[in-house]
Amino acid sequence: MKRKTRMWSNLSAKIASIPMLITAVGVFILCVAYSIALSFTPSRYFPKFDFIGFDQYIRLWTTDRWTISVYNLLIFGVLFIGFCLVIGFILAVLIDRNIRMEGVFRTIFLYPYALSFVVTGLIWQWMMDPALGIQNVVRNLGWESFNFAPLTSTEYAIYGVVIAAVWQGTGLIMCLMLAGLRGIDREIWKAARVDGIPLWRTYVFIIIPMIRPVIVTAVVLKAISVVRVYDLVVAQTGGGPGIATEVPAKFVIDHFTERGNVAIAMAAATMMLLPVLLLVGPWVYNEYVRRARA
Repeated sequence: MKRKTRMWSNLSAKIASIPMLITAVGVFILCVAYSIALSFTPSRYFPKFDFIGFDQYIRLWTTDRWTISVYNLLIFGVLFIGFCLVIGFILAVLIDRNIRMEGVFRTIFLYPYALSFVVTGLIWQWMMDPALGIQNVVRNLGWESFNFAPLTSTEYAIYGVVIAAVWQGTGLIMCLMLAGLRGIDREIWKAARVDGIPLWRTYVFIIIPMIRPVIVTAVVLKAISVVRVYDLVVAQTGGGPGIATEVPAKFVIDHFTERGNVAIAMAAATMMLLPVLLLVGPWVYNEYVRRARA
């Protein structure tokens, strides 16, 4: 009887969600399945459903451009997520200390997140231009040996992209961390002070474990944005110099549109899908399935 009651509860909400469910299944799942199927074919400009096994994947992983793009994505992802978490947490801690003009500082730190990656890429392209940006300004102030032009170097260009991405993405992490800190009972702070626990130990051993769900959510959100990073690279470097800042998403788009190699583009897209599933799957299970059972 209880099962029937649960089944018919919130019936109007369930009926209203049917169009979205159909869209999700029809657009997302079917399109993903179609894309995966194309990766096992020799399709060029048009689909050609002749099964050739894993030939496209073998060809993909023996292509220097793809392996370099994956390597760049690993560097970008580790540094981007790491710096966003650390800087975002520090900013949240500083704001949580009841500083003056808190609203102004929150707005300033969050403002870059309101900008698109295209605008962010163009801004930092100018700022890292040796003739126009930071290097030129500092040299005009008297420090003539100062160098800051990472985008002109094949070795350091990817780090220039990381700087722009961290500047743009730290504000969201700050807001998530601040919300987590504000949700902690003030009695815990009082107890820590009474026990004489140093402030840094309070944060490391008490506060951070308590906001673990917020940290996990922040990591998942940023990891997904890492996998699909495209517009920032195109706007800031175009993948250059050479292919020094090539990323998997740009590899997929270029092969799908400019080179007309649909099969290898879909193989690359499928490889991009795997880390997303590995990240989102455990998170969804932990947040919804396991909690629902508990």
